[in-house]
Amino acid sequence: MEFYSSSKTPRPVRLCESTRKFAYESLNHKYGLDAKQTPCVTLDHVENFEQMTELEQHDVAIKEIVTKAPVRICESEKISGAATLGKAIEHVIPATYRDMPLCSSVSHLTIDFPTVLKYGIKHIREKALISLERYQGTEKEAFAKSCLHCLDCFDIWHGRYLEALKGLPEYEANYRNLLRMPMEPANNFYEAVQSLWFTFAFVRLCGNWPGIGRIDAMLGPYLKRDLEEGNITLDEAREILAHLFIKGCEWIWGGNCESGDAQHYQNIILAGVDENGQEITNEVTYLVLDILEELGISDFPTTVRVNANTDEKLIRRVAEVIRYGGGILAVYNEDLILEALTEYGYPLTEARQFANDGCWEVQIPGKTFFNYSPFDSLQILQHNTLKDYSPDIDFADFESLYKNYVADLKARVDIIFRDKENAFIRTGLPSKDWVWKAKIPCTIVSLFEQGCIEKGLSYLEGGPIYNVISPHIGGLPDTVNSLYVIKKMVFDEHKISLKAFMEVLRNNWENEEVLRQNVLNNYQYYGNDNDEVDMIAVRLIDDFAEICRELDGRCGYNFPAGISTFGRQLSTFLSGRIAAPHGRKKGEVLAGNMSPTPGTDKEGATAIIRSYCKADMKRMVTGAALDVKLLPSSVKGEDGLEALMALICGFAALGGFFMQLDVVEAETLKEAQKHPEDYQTLSVRVSGWNARFVTLNEEWQNMIIQQTEK
Repeated sequence: MEFYSSSKTPRPVRLCESTRKFAYESLNHKYGLDAKQTPCVTLDHVENFEQMTELEQHDVAIKEIVTKAPVRICESEKISGAATLGKAIEHVIPATYRDMPLCSSVSHLTIDFPTVLKYGIKHIREKALISLERYQGTEKEAFAKSCLHCLDCFDIWHGRYLEALKGLPEYEANYRNLLRMPMEPANNFYEAVQSLWFTFAFVRLCGNWPGIGRIDAMLGPYLKRDLEEGNITLDEAREILAHLFIKGCEWIWGGNCESGDAQHYQNIILAGVDENGQEITNEVTYLVLDILEELGISDFPTTVRVNANTDEKLIRRVAEVIRYGGGILAVYNEDLILEALTEYGYPLTEARQFANDGCWEVQIPGKTFFNYSPFDSLQILQHNTLKDYSPDIDFADFESLYKNYVADLKARVDIIFRDKENAFIRTGLPSKDWVWKAKIPCTIVSLFEQGCIEKGLSYLEGGPIYNVISPHIGGLPDTVNSLYVIKKMVFDEHKISLKAFMEVLRNNWENEEVLRQNVLNNYQYYGNDNDEVDMIAVRLIDDFAEICRELDGRCGYNFPAGISTFGRQLSTFLSGRIAAPHGRKKGEVLAGNMSPTPGTDKEGATAIIRSYCKADMKRMVTGAALDVKLLPSSVKGEDGLEALMALICGFAALGGFFMQLDVVEAETLKEAQKHPEDYQTLSVRVSGWNARFVTLNEEWQNMIIQQTEK
């Protein structure tokens, strides 16, 4: 049983043979294909279904799911629970009426697992009972009843597993563990892992895609106490925890999934400080790294919080795991993010608990409704400021052009704001009291987000403590490079008039290959530590942040800025773009996130990081992702390991926000295209998620190859 490494370095073996077999079968589609056999439950038999309210229909669907979904017990599993309905993989509630899914589900959130571990599901039921009493006879009564109904459904699903496990000698430990978990508070490490997994699996059985968050902060204290009392060994704990990761691969089915088959937002955060400012790195931190190193599981994209005081031992261990490739580990600069969150207005104790939304955008876990609104900054330049390269545009100088562009950028962000403002019923009250319009039912996730039960409001209707909608600017490196070329060629060097250059671009560089090659090869673009172009990026990021700040708090949600593409440079952005001033023709795939335009980074990873870090990334409150591809040869041996450690530490010291590192060769990816049967578990970092390379469609595969080639 070989677990693929894109660096072609053999992975270590620490786990027992049965655990490794379980992992191999899961990674090779056994349970994902099983889920596909039972895609959903049907609601066609429900009397008067169409006369029910949407919330009533939702509650009927959840009851059908928990009573009819298959119960799965995997051979040798140490923890129990599963999400066994295949349509949940499609981001919908896996229940249909007349062959149509009931409704979509919820993602981009990290739910409140710490409350489940500390107090148990029974505590949530107690809150729901209080809520029902408080809102009896009001418009909020229906939601309170739905909360209790869904908790009853949780009990049904839990009871079905107990019944299935009862009397099976090989699963006696599972049965004993599940008798209390997750209904009661966890008392030890094994119970805590079971409680976390069963809750997680139930939430996604119902179609939702939650992140997990700070797994070592949650589980570390239980393991520490067990170790001190001699109740468990590290090897035993590693085996138990490995089963959580293996069971999390239950949706792998090996099909062509366009953007990959591991995009379920079940991200994990490691290390960093707790709410009191104390470092939480512990035995669980290192066990997670052991498991990722050995099995290469990419379904839990994991980010390590690094700060100025992070132990060199942890940095080294992170670098060792990154060297195997797959893009499984990424890095947060904790110090900068805490500054960003507190300057934005979060209390420090809240900020210190930050995790992500299932990709990499920062939020306070278990307390935040989060949504982001992506848009393409390059199209604004092309279609609005330069008016599709009209012969009639005229700017006296670069400053005039730039100011006109910022005005167009502001107009686009204003449109996003007005659109999101429509999510509210305008009451005339101060913005914090605005009422959200009714949305699709989402009681399951609402149970696990603080504020929802107490307010009598769902996750999508203002229930959580924090409600965030973040405009995300995309295509920024290409916009910066385009502005830079116009500045240099037209206004500084006077090589071509603006009118003539617009004609070249309008004609998609046709018959202008000499000029295009000059543009491609004779300028140092963003990503090469060139201050002249990087300062345009710095200025543009500041201006975008200020545009968002001026709109923030003017209705019932926060409006912080962020930078991302999440692969849209290959999809929705690509179709609307025309020829770009920095030598690119219509149809070329351009920059992802805040990374350089493919083929323009000539000076290596250090220069990329320096260019990115010149901007004040604190102003991108929800995040700004930098993707860095490294060749296996560049991180080989002790020198390569130290170079990788230096990259991580330098990124943090220079003021980066979030960095995704992947170690892979383009030749390996090309071989995987030709012989996918030999590369079934080859993982690559795509954007905020990982994917097994062979499950990407050809366009996505080619994009990853292009990003990897130098």
